[in-house]
Amino acid sequence: MWAAQHLEVTDMSYFVGIDIAKNKHDCFIATGDGEVVRNSFTFPNNDEGFRTLKATLDQLNHSQKIKIGLEATGHYGKNLKQFLTSIGYEYSELNPYLVKKFTQSITLRRTKTDKVDAQIIAKFIQLEASKPTTPPSYNTMELRTLVRNHDRLVRSRSDELVKITNSLDRIFPELKKFLNDRIGEWALYLLEHFTTPEKISRLTSGQIQKLHNVGRKVTVNRITMLKELAAKTIGHPSPADELVIKQSVKMVRAINDSIEAYRSRIEAIMKEVDSPLLSIPGIGMMTAACLHAEYGDLRRFSSPAKLLSFAGLECSKNQSGQSDRKGHMVKHGSAHLRYVLMNAAISVKNHCPAFSAYFQKKYSEEHKNYRVALNHVVRKFLRVAFKLVTLNESYSLELSK
Repeated sequence: MWAAQHLEVTDMSYFVGIDIAKNKHDCFIATGDGEVVRNSFTFPNNDEGFRTLKATLDQLNHSQKIKIGLEATGHYGKNLKQFLTSIGYEYSELNPYLVKKFTQSITLRRTKTDKVDAQIIAKFIQLEASKPTTPPSYNTMELRTLVRNHDRLVRSRSDELVKITNSLDRIFPELKKFLNDRIGEWALYLLEHFTTPEKISRLTSGQIQKLHNVGRKVTVNRITMLKELAAKTIGHPSPADELVIKQSVKMVRAINDSIEAYRSRIEAIMKEVDSPLLSIPGIGMMTAACLHAEYGDLRRFSSPAKLLSFAGLECSKNQSGQSDRKGHMVKHGSAHLRYVLMNAAISVKNHCPAFSAYFQKKYSEEHKNYRVALNHVVRKFLRVAFKLVTLNESYSLELSK
């Protein structure tokens, strides 16, 4: 792959490929004319390993360009990227899918090792255009950690609520309809203190009044009605389901406290960021925070089309002879970012007249295909978001065009 090529013009740029792993990384260095400067070597993912890499890089001729490439592989490479920035080296963070396709285009061999991967990455940054990656700001990195953990907690809470409703289906199915299929603070209090229909059927007038005081919207009459439903339930007692409900209620309460702590910190950071996205009707703090966490500074992208591509929402293209047609969305990148963008599109469609009118127009043009029309709203939203951030202006009807 890196056999020396006898060329009259020598490219003495250095191409450094680093394959990222959890406990160690592999590095390969070559010049543009094929000279192997340092064969693949392994260094640990710790201070000693980072200093080994620095010593190797410092030995290169710094009058020549030094291009470092590594794949975007989650959090395993975070400390290494920060280290490279701190010692003055730029790096290009590469899309793993593009590297995989590049590998398939240059070799038919199925050999895959970390050392070979490091060589391929070095070759990739030599042959493919790749700009140095702008390191994310402190606020972006903080938001990324906070938002992703916040979203994991929200999913965990949903799982616990499903456990509660499943158990209620067996021991007290009537309660779900009474609660309109929503388990909020009042329902948690009820299940925490009166877990079974038997206990609810024996509520005293004092207990009914206390339940009313917990949730003023739940009248004494409705609680009395619930007591009667509990006495006539078609459900069957189950100590196992009772335990599931008790433990899941505790988990939901603990998760709620954690979610509140995360949101408080996210809100504090977003006040510092002062994002123009918050001026768009329908865009709340958590949506803006997620977009900032996943995209970073929108100004690092050259166009709204790049924002779309980053999220994996651009359409594939099939071109052959006289045929030129668009296919389905490629769906590369963050699935969570795509989810947030689709929900953002729904929200602006519902709260912003300009986006609502645009959706109706596209809905009519696309033969009443809701999903396709919503994808158009996502594209418009990203165009508007890009414009607001690059101009550092708040939303206006004029800027939404």
